[in-house]
Amino acid sequence: MDILVTGGTGTLGRALVDRLRHDGHAPRVLSRTAGEGRVVGDLRTGAGIDDAVRGADVVVHCATAPRGDADTTRTLVDAAARAGSPHLLYVSIVGIEGVPMPYYRAKLAAEALVTGSGLPWTILRATQFHDLLATMFRAGSRTGLLPVLAGARFQPVDVTDVAARLAALTIAPAAGRVPDLGGPQVRDMADLGRTWLAATGTRRRVVALRLPGAMGRGLRAGALTTPEHADGTVTFEQFLEAS
Repeated sequence: MDILVTGGTGTLGRALVDRLRHDGHAPRVLSRTAGEGRVVGDLRTGAGIDDAVRGADVVVHCATAPRGDADTTRTLVDAAARAGSPHLLYVSIVGIEGVPMPYYRAKLAAEALVTGSGLPWTILRATQFHDLLATMFRAGSRTGLLPVLAGARFQPVDVTDVAARLAALTIAPAAGRVPDLGGPQVRDMADLGRTWLAATGTRRRVVALRLPGAMGRGLRAGALTTPEHADGTVTFEQFLEAS
């Protein structure tokens, strides 16, 4: 099976490539720079994408960016359609309809491109990664406090859990929208912040800030969580201990 992974040098992409290799596969990694196991292409400009996709049985689209997700997905979908009909596997985010952020709107647009592509497709939505929360807390603590969003609920998942689910979907037939994947616990952001402080030995006062508007309402309502799919195995504490 010829497997192409976009974003294979990123957080999730690296974990997926490692898992696929562990399982005996030899995925190709789309990258803007040359390297072992990589094919050179740029989703922003389209350069090299036709050559990269040609011959692929499965394309796992892990590449993402703060802006432009829909544009890069369109570039990939168009190249895949010209190449034949590879299985296109897209990674998205749980609950993005309920939190009106520009990044989430771009992810929704990318999902629509995948579902309307005419290609065999699978979409997996996952909750936020543990390391995203840790990065937010690390950055926030530089203020001398630890700001958190009052009442906001998250369900962080370990990237290795997502990679394992993706690896299984990669070698399976296209399945459309599959069940979401969430971490093992739904928790208040303030609680997660105190956990991060204790694990890192950082002394900061937790300050809860109320985010107004539809975005704040969505986060407080748990829009980005999926309690019925708490299938992740690694807790936030376990992630922090390991890292």
